[in-house]
Amino acid sequence: MNAPSSSYRSGFACFVGRPNAGKSTLTNALVGTKVAITSDRPQTTRHTVRGIVHRPDAQLVLVDTPGLHKPRTLLGERLNDLVRTTWAEVDVIGFCLPADQKIGPGDKFIAKEIAGIKKTPKVAIVTKTDLVDSKRLAEQLIAIQQLGVELGFEWAEIIPVSAVGDQAVGRSPSNKGGGGRGAGQVELVADLLTKLLPEGDQLYPEGDLTDEPEQIMVAELIREAALEGVRDELPHSLAVVVEEMLPREGRPADRPLLDIHANVYIERQSQKAIVIGAKGSRLKHVGTTARKHIEALLGTPVYLDLHVKVAKDWQRDPKQLRKLGF
Repeated sequence: MNAPSSSYRSGFACFVGRPNAGKSTLTNALVGTKVAITSDRPQTTRHTVRGIVHRPDAQLVLVDTPGLHKPRTLLGERLNDLVRTTWAEVDVIGFCLPADQKIGPGDKFIAKEIAGIKKTPKVAIVTKTDLVDSKRLAEQLIAIQQLGVELGFEWAEIIPVSAVGDQAVGRSPSNKGGGGRGAGQVELVADLLTKLLPEGDQLYPEGDLTDEPEQIMVAELIREAALEGVRDELPHSLAVVVEEMLPREGRPADRPLLDIHANVYIERQSQKAIVIGAKGSRLKHVGTTARKHIEALLGTPVYLDLHVKVAKDWQRDPKQLRKLGF
């Protein structure tokens, strides 16, 4: 775990931004595998997931935070506290701003907050560039640069990126250092974040992709599968707890099986039918989808046992929040 050379860099970078700004998708693209759940619903990230990017000259540890938002529940307040604590402890802050949405009050609120963290370099990452044309992208880059000017700080970099398909666009023309369409955008993000890290030894062993406990990762994969295609009100009401993960006894060494028992919690009895579906069809689909991702993550066959339970108004109940890991 010693540094390969004297110029080796290592440190922590966090992605911040409004809910659904592309932070988790970018984290997964940089790490090269799924370490953070993604969804087309805002506020799906509930934990700060560390994804580890290994490079010959550096180790970049990515901290993916929940989106900062106006809290309506005790859960929302706790998620916001988690975001602010993370900002204060990292070496670089990456502010994700979607290219297809104009800078709004939520973005300005976050920009004002990070402007107060004086010594930490701030990188603007313009996500979802595949959704806009070059004119709209140019307008967004100028607006982002102006946002920094208004708040009295200079962006260390402004980087346009599409984590989907890793199309090459390059750096903002308004930035020093030029651009170029040669390298993939995701690789460019890694390059530019790495340059802003302090010199130091490796923080994690070669091959580690996250320091998130396996049980938390498995719970997040189940929750991601359960969020697919459900009604708007359900995502914030849904939590997953893995009660048990044990190798099946009596299995031959060349045919292992991991038994996973998990509970899916919702807030109201009426939501139970949404999660389970007609004759259990939806829950079966959730189990099949989640099992594939879990087997890919853990590298072993899995038997997944899911149960749906009601924890009334758990987002507002301190005792239940603790029980569900918040």
